[in-house]
Amino acid sequence: MQFNLLGPLEVVTDRALPLGGVVQRATFGYLLLNPNKVVATSRLIAALWGDDAPMTSRKMVQNGVSGIRRLLDQAGADSRGVRLVTAPHGYQLHLDTETVDAFRFRRLAATGRAELAAGFPDVAVDSLTQALGLWRDSVLVDLAEVGIGWPSFAQLERERLTVYEDWAAAGLELGRHRELVADLEQAAAASPTRERLCHQLMLALYRCGQQTEALAAYRRTRQALVDVHGLDPTRDLQELERAILNQEPRLLGRHPQLA
Repeated sequence: MQFNLLGPLEVVTDRALPLGGVVQRATFGYLLLNPNKVVATSRLIAALWGDDAPMTSRKMVQNGVSGIRRLLDQAGADSRGVRLVTAPHGYQLHLDTETVDAFRFRRLAATGRAELAAGFPDVAVDSLTQALGLWRDSVLVDLAEVGIGWPSFAQLERERLTVYEDWAAAGLELGRHRELVADLEQAAAASPTRERLCHQLMLALYRCGQQTEALAAYRRTRQALVDVHGLDPTRDLQELERAILNQEPRLLGRHPQLA
């Protein structure tokens, strides 16, 4: 049994299971984001309705929990170690976090980051590719489309971008700059103030023999930082611009030929 949050909410056994209406799906999604912890009913109500909870909100949550239990029972969840229990003032969803894609993503991301730091980019790129491959769309996009937006959504999206940058760093270490350029251009355009992405794009372009384009990427990020935050780029990015202007050999890394 797999629980998928990195896209529309899915519960999959030998097939995807029907998950009911918005309240039931949102309740299930919130419990899956907080597994093996007691989640107070009041916290669920706040997550689903904020300050605009209807008078019947507690009963609606109870009905949602009942629906989730029926779904889990029909799927034989108890035999798989998955149980939704009533706790004082709330509910607790017991499961192995390896069955939840968001937690597998975090494990694979941590593994890949450690492998990269240890000097094994070839191994790291595989772990990070697996982590990114778990994403089907934005976090719980089906709930986001009806106005639900919990802080954990933005946190996971930030982690996704960091993992993408780690993946790109591993690729650059392996001399895959030509393969990375188009991807990095798209990512940098989507996150124009993200300096690490800009740094990676500049390096990839320069290693492809595109010095002018690398300097243009710097100028775009510098302007975005000024426009959005009123700040100049950090010293690291400024030093990379100078190094590219000076065509310093160190920029070619372990792959000294321009491709």
